[in-house]
Amino acid sequence: MATEKVGNGTGVAYDEKEDDDVRPDDLSELLGAGTKDIHEKAENNQFVKDFLRGRIRKELFKLGAVALYFTYTALEEEIERNKDHPQFAPLYFPTELHRHDALARDLEYFYGPDWENVVTCSPGAQHYVDRIHEVGQSDPALLVAHSYTRYMGDLSGGQVLKKVAQRALKLPATGEGLEFYHFEGIHSAKAFKQLYRSRMNELELDAATKEKIVQEAVNAFHFNIEVFEELAEIGKTLKDEVMDAGMGVHGDMDGDINKCPYFAAKMAASGGSAYACQMAMSVLRHPTGQVLLAAWVAALAGLAAWYLM
Repeated sequence: MATEKVGNGTGVAYDEKEDDDVRPDDLSELLGAGTKDIHEKAENNQFVKDFLRGRIRKELFKLGAVALYFTYTALEEEIERNKDHPQFAPLYFPTELHRHDALARDLEYFYGPDWENVVTCSPGAQHYVDRIHEVGQSDPALLVAHSYTRYMGDLSGGQVLKKVAQRALKLPATGEGLEFYHFEGIHSAKAFKQLYRSRMNELELDAATKEKIVQEAVNAFHFNIEVFEELAEIGKTLKDEVMDAGMGVHGDMDGDINKCPYFAAKMAASGGSAYACQMAMSVLRHPTGQVLLAAWVAALAGLAAWYLM
């Protein structure tokens, strides 16, 4: 179980210990089970799959950051409004989690100093924003669902996307344009997620409220999928860009699928340990394969971490 100790004034300090006393009716367990199917649907969205392969246009990445900016602005406005609400207060971690300022810096990097007069909230993101304001003002307990879905995802799979985007878009190694993914107030994502789950499980909620939170988390995934699909439609109107962050799915391998990093990762995930070792060695001889294999292994690890939340 994650345990707290006195910090240095910049946030909560915590020890990295395993959760060893979770119960089936704990909110973290209910959320993990209740969002499993929709989470898989989100990950299998074509936009997300293309992103993981390094096939992301810079204009779409910028528009994605804009959608996130408006989403987190709404979320963090409602969190501030409800920071003392008994059914949310234990999850109030502004120093560690809040993303509004980081996203503002990213947008300034992409759009320039006048970015606030350039960006607009898309219809898909606006649906998300409207729902966040609705629950924040009418049923604050449901903010738990939106915080869980966004922040825990950012600390898991979001770190994979950061590495892929940095290479695909040739962004500076110093982090400009990717500050959203950098949680400077968290020294261990694993330990912090354990603490966050522990805090969720300690909320005084009856069974009916827990069920409502789970359903709201499902809704949050649907809103995210709507934004993904919106970006995919915009992508159809853009001219193709040269995207050299990775090989084609089976390109540059002389027709041998065994050299494909995606195929190797899939075989490794299916339990063929000897095969996985053999394929990993083959793929790692190719510089681009090194990046892709690392991204897929990290993605698989991220999925496992999410389901264990």
